[in-house]
Amino acid sequence: MTHDKERIVEWIDANENGLINFLQKIVQVPSDNPSGDCLPIASFLYEQLDQLGFRDKKLIEVNEADVKEAGMISHASVLASSTFGEGEGTSIVLNAHGDVVPPGLGWSVDPYGGEVIDGKMYGRGVAVSKSDIAAYTFAVLALQQAGITGSLQGSVDLAFTFDEEIGGELGPKRLLDEGVIRADQAIVAGFTYAAVNAHNGCLHFEVTTTGKSAHAALPHTGYDAIEATSKILTRLYDYRESLKEKKSAIPGIDTASLVVGLISGGINTNVVPDECKIRVDRRLIPEENDEIAEKEFREVIHNAIASCAGITVNIRKILHAKSFGQVPKDSPLITTLSDNWKMILNEKEELEVNGVPIYTDARHFYAAGIPTVMFGVGPKKMEDANGHRADENIRLDDLLIATKVIACTLYDLLA
Repeated sequence: MTHDKERIVEWIDANENGLINFLQKIVQVPSDNPSGDCLPIASFLYEQLDQLGFRDKKLIEVNEADVKEAGMISHASVLASSTFGEGEGTSIVLNAHGDVVPPGLGWSVDPYGGEVIDGKMYGRGVAVSKSDIAAYTFAVLALQQAGITGSLQGSVDLAFTFDEEIGGELGPKRLLDEGVIRADQAIVAGFTYAAVNAHNGCLHFEVTTTGKSAHAALPHTGYDAIEATSKILTRLYDYRESLKEKKSAIPGIDTASLVVGLISGGINTNVVPDECKIRVDRRLIPEENDEIAEKEFREVIHNAIASCAGITVNIRKILHAKSFGQVPKDSPLITTLSDNWKMILNEKEELEVNGVPIYTDARHFYAAGIPTVMFGVGPKKMEDANGHRADENIRLDDLLIATKVIACTLYDLLA
């Protein structure tokens, strides 16, 4: 370990309480999406960065019409730029999201308490991905304040966004499309014990089946939308079985999949239902062609109701999240990250590089042609953190490790 990196690690150890308190504060600010009222958490984070000494920063609000169209109440992104030397070296963006899924039931602690119990912090969003916000922030502070004697050149942008849970269109995608973010490399929220270089894509559809209402005493005078939807469901579940044959060659990613997540319909118990809606999640492995997958899905639906008299169907695509990766394992970003991970953990084995079956904002950076890796605060297995479940948590040791690894990786990339 070089003298500068020793100073970086020592600074992070000395500021451990500040790091934990910073994370605790942002966990305690609710940012559920839906409902998506995320300007308060963005404004709070902006103020916290100001108190920590970040001077070149922006709170970028999205206009009300676009926010409502996306199904949110309010949204803003927070950017904080740090320049090293003359700023002529590489530019790196660190992106994590602060919107979270609603807490749901089953918590043993206050989901917005940020309680620390037996070396773990609990709270909604603490793992996905407010801990990454904290780690990225303090990694940059370490470079600024650790008394580094070596010469660093380039810039690091903290880009904290608040719409990942609904697709990231207002946050990272818009910032990239409008040129607000320009970067040579990107590190996006991830896990401490693996570098993620690929993830699944996803298609969400709303399928509306329409028939004709009638009195339940005279069912033959109507066209039953729920009956027709049941035929669609049967075909979809058969189709889901066939998706198991679509296997990914990327470690960490298994097969394509499908879930019917929502269903609603009918008027009353004594009325033939004239409408039924379902919403479907179709996960795509990175090797799949998005257009072919969508065509297959639509054919399954239309074939299912081909013999249903008086029934029409409308298929509305409501989300298209493209796959991310596969980023080469020997890319400079991943190898630099791996070297520092081995150094901080005193490991002889290489950092594991794999894919994950979820979809994230990493895909927006990858689609913009930016070399990207997912790395941050998290356990060896996603389910161990209870992300999107009750009692979501992270190990404070992992928070400290990830912050050190990221800070030392930034040092090497800027040196």
